[in-house]
Amino acid sequence: MARSAQGNRDERRRPARRLRPHRGAWLKTLSGEEIAWAAQTACLLEASAEKPGNVSPAASFADTSFVEFAASAIALGPSFREAGSVPVGETILRAVRDTRRFVRVNTNLGLVLLLAPLARAAALARSGDTLRTTVGHVLRDLTVGDARAAYAAISLAGPGGLGTVAEHDVADGAADITLRDAMALARERDAIAREYVTDYALTFAVGYPALRAALGEGYPVSDAIVHTFLSLLSAFPDTLIARKEGEMVAARVARRAAEVLALGGPASAAGRAELVSLDRELRDAAHRLNPGTTADLTAASLFVCLAEGGMLDELPDLLRRW
Repeated sequence: MARSAQGNRDERRRPARRLRPHRGAWLKTLSGEEIAWAAQTACLLEASAEKPGNVSPAASFADTSFVEFAASAIALGPSFREAGSVPVGETILRAVRDTRRFVRVNTNLGLVLLLAPLARAAALARSGDTLRTTVGHVLRDLTVGDARAAYAAISLAGPGGLGTVAEHDVADGAADITLRDAMALARERDAIAREYVTDYALTFAVGYPALRAALGEGYPVSDAIVHTFLSLLSAFPDTLIARKEGEMVAARVARRAAEVLALGGPASAAGRAELVSLDRELRDAAHRLNPGTTADLTAASLFVCLAEGGMLDELPDLLRRW
């Protein structure tokens, strides 16, 4: 997490390039190409930021490197370009299949599950619509076919996925409920599933506002992403950690994220020092304290900011201050 030249890091905060104010309503319909760019960029930026406990350019896992995450982001292009014209489940399955052409490990299943409904909503939204309203319609229109395609994608990605959800096992291609209903069965133990049944409550109420606020205050993009990650992690304990280590451990990690934010997070020297400490605490050989679901929610927040919040149009200026 630490940068080698603190003076350079502080210097790039002056003068800040701020994201323009945004009214919160849809401003234009995105093309398939723009939706693909938003999805790819969201995944690449999320993986590139040095977030505690996650893979980044500065930190690999024993079985996964940053380059594999970057390649996985590129792989999303073809499937997300067509997200407006194919069902959500098909987008999920195509994206996972394409990712498997690039990497042999699960790098982006959670991201794909979160981004596919958002991408379809971005394609369908019209002037005056909000992305959250439109994604709500998309989620309510999910079908049994979407569930079967998503289950096939989860089986192909091979992470254990959402595990066994009551009587409906995600590895069972013979789903008899809609994808939204299947997610409802897992909502208490998986934050991605909860987003499906709350119209992306964490993304729109916590992650996206935190990201826009940080960019509006002139944070460098990487710091804004870390700030968003900490905001999400402190607001809701990471469900991947909870499934691996239990709810008490997940809650402790959430409290540590809140402590880092209270010290200023990436915007202060004290916060950055505490980020380094938190990163060390979360790293172990088995990666059992990796806040992976929070990383996925961070990518979803980035997608919303890129697609609806004006960030896609302002990327050239923003990325000058990574």
